[in-house]
Amino acid sequence: MPNFWKVVNEVIEKSDILLLVLDSRLIDYTRNAEIEKKIERQGKKIIYVLNKCDLVEKDELDSVKDEFDYCVFMSAVKHLGTNILRSEIMKLAKGQKVTVGVLGYPNVGKSSVINAISGGGGKAGTGRMPGYTKGLQRIKVSEKLYMLDAPGVLPYKEDDEVKHLLTGSKDPHKAKDPDMAAEYLLEQFADRDWYGIGNVDENEYVLEKVAQKLNYLKKGGEPDIKRAAVKVIVDWQKGNIK
Repeated sequence: MPNFWKVVNEVIEKSDILLLVLDSRLIDYTRNAEIEKKIERQGKKIIYVLNKCDLVEKDELDSVKDEFDYCVFMSAVKHLGTNILRSEIMKLAKGQKVTVGVLGYPNVGKSSVINAISGGGGKAGTGRMPGYTKGLQRIKVSEKLYMLDAPGVLPYKEDDEVKHLLTGSKDPHKAKDPDMAAEYLLEQFADRDWYGIGNVDENEYVLEKVAQKLNYLKKGGEPDIKRAAVKVIVDWQKGNIK
């Protein structure tokens, strides 16, 4: 973690504008107050990039617009909002050569945002598992636009496994209690019926129903709760359920 913060401080110091990439599904969870304060103390401009907007209903997104001075809704995967973000960057740069740092939680899509903006002009490393970007990367997008990609950083001393699983900051296969995060998701989005389990009685254990539906069973036919929990979290992190 200390090495990560060293890189973050370097990104802030070397950048004219900072993009703080958030998960549109979990905006409050993926904001990092420590990073925001560091940027504000140096008087740098911030653009909040609400990535994965394709996984959220439009009225939900409209309700959060006023929370930010500069905010762009984007889906890096589907290239939604890419031109708007590039336009906002150049507007703040006022036509001058600019270096843009990209920061955020692990796995919110920072590198994908850079790749979308570059349009092939530069490539940042991307990976499916949290923590793929290991060090500072400088990407040339154009003669006037350079971008800095850094590893995802968690707030100092934050140790909330459920939050880290929901935000994609932790690999569910390595989680101690993945069922807690999976239960939270299934309860919060009970109206979605993600796995076709239908209405669940309040006395029933929903993860057990998911395990049975997916045929995740141990010897003797007992539902494999942990395997079902990991499946739910992986599907959430990849956007397979929304």
